[in-house]
Amino acid sequence: MFQKNRVIVNVGVLDKLEETVITPDVLVSEGIIKDIGDGVKILGNGDVSRSITVKAHAFSASAREKIEKAKGSTELL
Repeated sequence: MFQKNRVIVNVGVLDKLEETVITPDVLVSEGIIKDIGDGVKILGNGDVSRSITVKAHAFSASAREKIEKAKGSTELL
């Protein structure tokens, strides 16, 4: 079995962005990640203080919980 090489991004980093809809392309253009690789996984390290929509290939349970608690939403790609 081949392991996917997911790019990891923490929710605390997303909270600092100005955009309200955050996609892998936004993360590349903002210089947070170099490339999308086999997909982007959002982890729950940090806090979300505003409503954001995050589109990624995977989410940890804590990341999804923090985004939704801040009245945001998650969307799997």
